[in-house]
Amino acid sequence: MDRALLAAVSGIDANQTWLDVIGNNIANVNTVGYHSESVNFSDLLTEQVAGATAPVGVATAAGVNPIAIGSGTRVDAVTNSFVAGSMEQTNQPTNVAIQGNGMLVVQQQGLTYYTTAGNLVLDANGNLATPTGALVQGWQANAAGVIDTKAPTTAIAIPEGSTIAPVATTSFTLGGNIPANNGSATQSYSTTIESYDALGNQVPVTLTFTPTTTAGEWSMQGTVPGSTADLWTSPATVKFSTATGQLESVTANGTTYTMSATNPTALPIPVQNMPSNYTFPAGDTWDITFPPAGSTQAVTQVAGADTLTATQNGNGSGTLASYSIGSDGVITGSFSNGQKLALGQIALASFANPQGLDNLGNLLYSTTPNSGVAHVGTPGTGVLGTLVGGSVEESNVDLAKQLTNLIIAQEAYQANTKVVTTSDTAIQSLVNMA
Repeated sequence: MDRALLAAVSGIDANQTWLDVIGNNIANVNTVGYHSESVNFSDLLTEQVAGATAPVGVATAAGVNPIAIGSGTRVDAVTNSFVAGSMEQTNQPTNVAIQGNGMLVVQQQGLTYYTTAGNLVLDANGNLATPTGALVQGWQANAAGVIDTKAPTTAIAIPEGSTIAPVATTSFTLGGNIPANNGSATQSYSTTIESYDALGNQVPVTLTFTPTTTAGEWSMQGTVPGSTADLWTSPATVKFSTATGQLESVTANGTTYTMSATNPTALPIPVQNMPSNYTFPAGDTWDITFPPAGSTQAVTQVAGADTLTATQNGNGSGTLASYSIGSDGVITGSFSNGQKLALGQIALASFANPQGLDNLGNLLYSTTPNSGVAHVGTPGTGVLGTLVGGSVEESNVDLAKQLTNLIIAQEAYQANTKVVTTSDTAIQSLVNMA
């Protein structure tokens, strides 16, 4: 009877643990990034009442099986289910959900932890952090937007009011069509490009094509408002094929450039005769780039409308207006000057045995000897999953299953208490016989 009593007590203790786990799961049904826990039971050591005997002879005596009685049950593991919960779109730029394998790497008080809770926020210093203050780790981009993922991970910052420095224009790229010149055309065509000097000042450069008396030939000159002279001492000469309308050559500053059918051709322009209110390095040049002849972007001279256009590199200064997190974890900033620049990249970590991680609460996990070391990398590489910006992973708790388990655990608990009551009654009966 003592054995039954002790076994029932172990059952009560084990099922109480199960009830605790179920209660915790139900409490966290709406916790972002929470992974439900489950209880594994195993039996305790058995007591052997009688051993087994072998058969004697052919017809003398049969063998006897051993007799053993168990001494109860115990909880041998409480495991986390790392099956992903459903994804909820929040449209918050700091939020991120992990699609596939991996956990976010975070640091707090100098210690490294791991989490799947992507409801991230920015602190007063612009650091990307969890709501409980752990700093999200990754790689910070430099001023040019370059990310070195081979460097050690650091906290990622997205400071409010970040600026992007101006970049001086160094090249233009032409495209489109100029109506054909048969040698008697008189109308000129032009396009204006908003370029930038070294301080970010806008420099409107106008390129004008004036027909010559030679079929397929144009004179090209550049001007800047406020300048007393043209960009070239002598206009450049642009020649098209009268048979195909494709660009054949450009002559500028005494040099003739023959157009390629495979590679773009860059025509250098000395930056000269600039008004004093623009800042360019001494001896600076721009490149006017003509796409390969015959390509869809090429400059042509065929019958039709004027569609001459030009684009340029360079930009003025700008202030961070918004940002977003890409599937590869790169945080891209959009600035007021229309430019985009990488600000940093979020890291993910994977483990040989995620079940071996130590659950510390606050949705944080730490490594143990049985989890294996963290393998940190960029999202979308190796076994690591990708990120979904503006979303979070909801709790993966199956409420219907938890409520079902709650009933089972309650019945098991009550059944074990019934064994205790029955054992107590039997013991009292023995005492009363004395």
